[in-house]
Amino acid sequence: MTPAAGAALRAAEIIVGYKTYLDLIPEFLTGKEVVSSEMMKEVERCRQALALAEDGRTVALVSGGDPGIYAMAGLVYELAREQDCRSRIVIVPGLAAVNSCAARLGAPLMHDFATVSLSDLLTPWELIERRLTAAAMADFVTAIYNPKSKKRTDQIARAREIFLAHRSPQTPVGIVTAATREAERVEICDLETMLERDITMQSTVIIGNSQTYVWNGVMVTPRGYAGKYRL
Repeated sequence: MTPAAGAALRAAEIIVGYKTYLDLIPEFLTGKEVVSSEMMKEVERCRQALALAEDGRTVALVSGGDPGIYAMAGLVYELAREQDCRSRIVIVPGLAAVNSCAARLGAPLMHDFATVSLSDLLTPWELIERRLTAAAMADFVTAIYNPKSKKRTDQIARAREIFLAHRSPQTPVGIVTAATREAERVEICDLETMLERDITMQSTVIIGNSQTYVWNGVMVTPRGYAGKYRL
């Protein structure tokens, strides 16, 4: 959590959020009015936060990672536009999973990279496959969000298949689960063996590009300095 996010929570009269996320920040909930809900209730949470703000209350809507990356910021603006809300909306940046996971793995994102979510709840799988193929063909380092769930297990295997068509089986792959939390797990393997590792909905999978290597237990993607300067 960034200091700005902590300040926003302290300044809020009401804190709204997914229960699992609110359980991570008990120190910010004391003395606050708290509105929590379960998974898959994103629209309801955003509507409620906007309604409270329209009543003149100062509301903090909690999101995991960065609210503008696969999270709540876009939905808030969509609903605010639909309802012609006049409340002032401030997006407070956080640390996206891709940032925290990259830091745990070393320096895998030093060159151009793409992020792709494998969740087909809101995006057709055919489109996700096209994006995976484009990223693999273009040699982007690729961070995969929502790689696997209890019901959705085939997509990560298909993603690996797509990348194997364009990358070496020895391409480094980093898997970070529950980054920055108590159950954090960091693993580095390769494209060939990645499916042998434990990948969950809390994991972020970072597939290196053709230049990525592993050194001293970390992933490194060269930026290109060695080709221009004496190192």
